[in-house]
Amino acid sequence: MSALDYRVDMEDIRFVLFDQLKVDEDLAGIEKYEDFDRDLYDAMLDEAQKIAVEVLAPINSVGDREGCSLDGDGNVTTPKGFKEAWDLRAEGGWVSVTAPQDAGGVGMPAAMGMAVIDMFIGAAMAFEMYPGLTAAAANVIREHGPEAWRLPYAEKMYTGQWGGTMCLTESGAGSDVGENRCKALPQGDGSFLLEGEKIFISGGDQDFTDNILHLVLARTPDSPPGTKGLSLFVVPKFLINDDLSSGERNGAYVASLEHKMGINGSATCVLELGGRAPCRGWLVGKEHEGIRIMFQMMNEARIGCGAQGVATANAAYQYALAYAKEREQGSSVDNWKDPAAPRVTITQHPDVRRMLMTMKVLSETMRSMLYKLGHRHDIAHHDEKMAAKYTGRVDLLVPVLKAHCTDRGFDVCVTGVQVLGGYGFTGEYPLEQLVRDTKITSIYEGTNGIQAMDLLGRKLRQKGGALLMEWIQDNLKACEEVKADFPDEVASLQKAINHVGATAMHLGGLGAQGKLEATLLQATPFLEMFGTVQLGLEALHQAAVAKRCIEERGETPHLKGKLLNVRFYTNNLLPKAVALGKAIQNNDESCMDEVLFA
Repeated sequence: MSALDYRVDMEDIRFVLFDQLKVDEDLAGIEKYEDFDRDLYDAMLDEAQKIAVEVLAPINSVGDREGCSLDGDGNVTTPKGFKEAWDLRAEGGWVSVTAPQDAGGVGMPAAMGMAVIDMFIGAAMAFEMYPGLTAAAANVIREHGPEAWRLPYAEKMYTGQWGGTMCLTESGAGSDVGENRCKALPQGDGSFLLEGEKIFISGGDQDFTDNILHLVLARTPDSPPGTKGLSLFVVPKFLINDDLSSGERNGAYVASLEHKMGINGSATCVLELGGRAPCRGWLVGKEHEGIRIMFQMMNEARIGCGAQGVATANAAYQYALAYAKEREQGSSVDNWKDPAAPRVTITQHPDVRRMLMTMKVLSETMRSMLYKLGHRHDIAHHDEKMAAKYTGRVDLLVPVLKAHCTDRGFDVCVTGVQVLGGYGFTGEYPLEQLVRDTKITSIYEGTNGIQAMDLLGRKLRQKGGALLMEWIQDNLKACEEVKADFPDEVASLQKAINHVGATAMHLGGLGAQGKLEATLLQATPFLEMFGTVQLGLEALHQAAVAKRCIEERGETPHLKGKLLNVRFYTNNLLPKAVALGKAIQNNDESCMDEVLFA
């Protein structure tokens, strides 16, 4: 294999799933997963790796170069190889491995689903948006659609016969969904006629499936302003006959394709509703419940964004590591004055080592956080005693996963370009595409600034601040349990955890004084502080597990790497959290002076 080849670190994936989270053991007693065992999980991971490496990775650069095209009738043609990849995924049940079995899915645990999409996104992020959105839309329809077609429609989507999208954004409204103007007029037969335009619709059209179901937010007549007046509608590309075959063309047409910095293989569309022909839609849930229902899909999409940050970071690290192991340049530090000294690979240069180690630690701790979130989701839905605790923990960490892991994922990709030097800046190697593709993750599905405001303004206030206090207490306790093995690292992490608590109290005090601007000004720094500590905790957890594994079966380079990870993280990356806390508590508001940006 060369530095151009996509690699999957199966050893690390299995470590997180089975050594760290013990997915095969923890879920063995749950009826839903009683047919799954370690052998089946391993077989699925191996097959997913094969698809990622042999099917998806080869179409990644093709999709970037070719992009999508649009004909005069509003039909999109995707890049070469995309349809074949979709067909293979659909035939093998790989559109959503976590979809319930009674709706045509495999029914795998969420943590296993995280591992699968980690591989798939890293191989071809733009392609993976099509099945990701289809599965998320199917989940909404299965739970909230009219009873008669919940399962039939969802099954069509889970099995890859139909696609799906989410249609929120409108021109001029952007992230302020409450400003949406799209109209839905009742027709007296249970259907509505929709009129309006949606922008930035990922997968708004494609040439894979017989039909596409768009989930559209719109306003019925006399609806109140803001998000409270929004209802959710399913709008098919083709009207659906009673036997689920496709009927006549519905009036939802792609007006144009967005020209983007990255993810060029993903058709990002301007969708015109009711402009060329009547556009029919059907209510999902009840009137004015649109934003509540759609938030389920938005939440899944935010987790999906976090997964994109994790997967692209891990892909970037593997590309950079492979290149650094092959690339010979200069002599060792000990022989740098000797022009005749043998050339060494750049892995021998300290600055390259520092960059690779930073990439390694961030990508592996983010993977731990992602899979753990999925595992907590599984436990919460099947263990009544842990349901409230784990549901609250997932809610608390979703904005952190979305924002911190996408920001750090982008940083890791940028660092990967730096490791390759001039070659990283060329299209010959995949790092520059990863940088362009990954940048969108911090922007869509609620910009990372919005995630920061969600964390500070909503999640920390839930249950009177109990979610944060529980996070603090649980992690201080977890640190104490491994303090004998990692005394210095635990001391640093405990200090940082307490600093998060003190900083949150400080910001809460500003809010109580009515200083909203001063509070929101620090939302993004606070989320970064929180995320920095969270990844440090992941490093500590992994190190403790690795130490146990070494005692049980002996040391390996991978396991020793986990011990080095926590040392590197707490010494080099964690101090930023304390610095951010101090900066936040300085209460600087100089950027709010009216003389600026007038």
